Amino acid sequence: MKKEVCAITFARAILAEFLATMIFVFFGLGSALKWPSALPSVLQISMAFGLAIGTLVQAFGHVSGAHINPAVSIALFVGNQISFLRTVFYVVAQLVGAIAGAGILYGVTPVNARGNLAANGLNNNTSTGQAVVVEIILTFQLAMCIFASTDSRRRDNVGSPALSIGLSVTLGHLVGIYFTGCSMNPARSFGPAVIMNRFTAAHWVFWVGPICGGILAALLYYYLLFPNSMNMSERVAIVKGTYESEEEWEEKEERKKSMEMTSP
Repeated sequence: MKKEVCAITFARAILAEFLATMIFVFFGLGSALKWPSALPSVLQISMAFGLAIGTLVQAFGHVSGAHINPAVSIALFVGNQISFLRTVFYVVAQLVGAIAGAGILYGVTPVNARGNLAANGLNNNTSTGQAVVVEIILTFQLAMCIFASTDSRRRDNVGSPALSIGLSVTLGHLVGIYFTGCSMNPARSFGPAVIMNRFTAAHWVFWVGPICGGILAALLYYYLLFPNSMNMSERVAIVKGTYESEEEWEEKEERKKSMEMTSP
């Protein structure tokens, strides 16, 4: 665990998650502000959130995986894809990034357009039970899209993961906005709630729904539909952050041989 946390690549990944979530929240919430001159449409908001995610996955995916979502990080941990410490650090970075993004947006937005800073809430007489189910379904489809489009084991034509994930987020918003404002991401809900000091009685919905949806998708994808052929020691190594894939091991051996050949 110590080796993983102390690596410079780990620090870069944490910074990437912070920056990506900050930018995502700024653009996403910014598209949903209630300007007096023109109120945003559902399509506008949906496209903005989707385009933001697609752009950020393309920009930061090779650095941190561009989770930009605590529900996704937790789901990948349950799916035995990332370590426990990486999950914790990612979630903290995402939450802090969301607060920073919402704070910047609050600071640059005129008072008459701030409203509640597009904080999530239950709409159209949606009950908390209905909202949880909707958030589970919305996040389930997003998580499944992420797992499938970024799975390195696939040998078919995957296409662009960034585009697929962006469209998945757009799809979720086109439906979810009518129920809950569409969260699918606890950080997206947490940021404006902190800045506006607006924690409603239903705020827990935007944590429980997305996290449960992500976990259900991870259990289904990684343990039933497309399970990993790893033994228990390898799975434990992933959780501890000490696992080395065959590619990493071969690269390490090649560097070692190269150093031996060049040494006097």
